Amino acid sequence: MNLHSIEAGNFKLDGGAMFGVVPKAIWNRTNPADNNNLIDIAARCLLIEDGNRLILIDNGMGNKQSEKFFGYYYQFGGFNIDQSLKNAGFHRDDITDVFMTHLHFDHCGGSVIWNKDRTGYEVAFKNAKFWTNKNHWEWATKPNVREKASFLRENIIPMQESGQLNFIEKPNGNFGFLKELGFSIFYADGHTEKQMLPHIEYNGKTIVFCADMLPTAGHIPIPYVTGYDTRPLLSMDEKDIFLKAAADNNYYLWLEHDAHNQIITVQHTEKGVRLKDVFHCNEILK
Repeated sequence: MNLHSIEAGNFKLDGGAMFGVVPKAIWNRTNPADNNNLIDIAARCLLIEDGNRLILIDNGMGNKQSEKFFGYYYQFGGFNIDQSLKNAGFHRDDITDVFMTHLHFDHCGGSVIWNKDRTGYEVAFKNAKFWTNKNHWEWATKPNVREKASFLRENIIPMQESGQLNFIEKPNGNFGFLKELGFSIFYADGHTEKQMLPHIEYNGKTIVFCADMLPTAGHIPIPYVTGYDTRPLLSMDEKDIFLKAAADNNYYLWLEHDAHNQIITVQHTEKGVRLKDVFHCNEILK
């Protein structure tokens, strides 16, 4: 097995929204804001090369939305998924599976493209199976008012119409093994219904793709949950369980949204679970 970091594009979000009720005077220490109160955000996806499978976990915003839409997110850095795949030696047509932690636009927008010649939406990975779970699909296709702006039909419905959409069978508890793709999944409901966090065994390490359970290293303290979370009290309970397990088992935490800290480990302290070490992807994936 080989793992590759796939940078799908950096952007900026309101720091207050990203830290909920935590005062700026506190979160600004770890995630400094610019003059518009915006903080740096990444879309750091993960590519798993395993035998004849090439599995992409999340895929960023994509590029099909309007100039007005992207004007809200202040993209920077010049990253895009096609160049990142090329740097890893692949093309989007090589992808066999696209696993989506959840269907918010900044995690699955790259699943669908606008085909100018055919004047319509189509899947961006024509040879891939797209993986989500039925509970989350229902949540995304019949969205609540709070999340409606994050679930865009043009990102979601074309996957179903293509016939390439697959549902993962959820186990009875919050943890299960996805035999089709060869990794375990932790299910969490605080941020959104049935968000899925892959746990990948690699070279004697457990790498956990944190998605929006832990957006950045600055979100480690339990009360630091985003204003986007639909059930913040549940988010805190789930994060407490997750981070204790991460400290107990020395998980390597893949931070999808942290533009400056790529992979971290955590440890138990008198103040609770806190940051231990920070790694560049190349240090862990070599």
